[in-house]
Amino acid sequence: MTDYQRPLSFGLSLDPSAGTWPETRRLARTAEDLGLDHLAVQDHPYQPGHLDAWTLIAHLSAATDRISFLTDVADLQLRPPVMLAKAAASLSVLTDGRIQLGLGGGGIPDAIASMGGPARRGQDMVAFAEESLGLLRTALSGGAVQLHSPYHSVAGYRAGPVPPKPVELWLGAQKPRMLAVTGRVADGWISPLNIYVPPQEVPSRQRIIDEAATDAGRDPRTLRRVYNVIGVIGDSGDGPGLVGDVRRWVDTFTEWAVELGFDTFVFWPATDPERQLALFADEVVPAVRERVDAIRSGR
Repeated sequence: MTDYQRPLSFGLSLDPSAGTWPETRRLARTAEDLGLDHLAVQDHPYQPGHLDAWTLIAHLSAATDRISFLTDVADLQLRPPVMLAKAAASLSVLTDGRIQLGLGGGGIPDAIASMGGPARRGQDMVAFAEESLGLLRTALSGGAVQLHSPYHSVAGYRAGPVPPKPVELWLGAQKPRMLAVTGRVADGWISPLNIYVPPQEVPSRQRIIDEAATDAGRDPRTLRRVYNVIGVIGDSGDGPGLVGDVRRWVDTFTEWAVELGFDTFVFWPATDPERQLALFADEVVPAVRERVDAIRSGR
């Protein structure tokens, strides 16, 4: 069992397609009204049909009042860390702290290169990502940012504004070296979709994070663990990922929380987003909260 005993939270992944943005805005408002905690936006700017993730988040943050936003995940090779920190801090000020940063080292090098990015791979990408997290953390704290390395040249930038609430850095990772970076320097782990990192592969990844955190003098229990989950809630039907009725979703999420250690679940509806969102928020989420609380309290 790997229950880190962190409070549960639940979010919805929003489609950044330019052709569906009115529906996306409506879903964002509905998710807030239904009490979800997070709205997540993927960051693939090289997709011609996608809106820019930061522009979409800024627009939706003005259309909502309470719910928080995260990039799931921002491509560090296309978003220089000091400028990304400026954008995140600015939006945090404007939204009273409703911004978190999901980050990735850049998983599609050829697409990154098509936009003029450096398209780093392998250990080069991992080292760049770890250094970028350090720059982000310094800049978000409002300190002086200075670093000269093979990856970055920042000559004493005075960072600011300071966000009203901490902007956490959650790292998207699935291979050992990036998982170790997560444990050493990130505030949390974002797992890729359950169709890419299935549940049976999660414990080995959690161990890598925990060991790296412990070796770095950090308490692994302080790191958030986020699972992106695609699927369909319903008695019948086909689809990718988790497919089944409400009871199966409740049972599965409860197991993933208390056995796999996830505390945050981001739902990616595979069909009929409005109906799926209602089922998720009204029936799945409260039941999972109740079940996990009962298990943790020994009832």
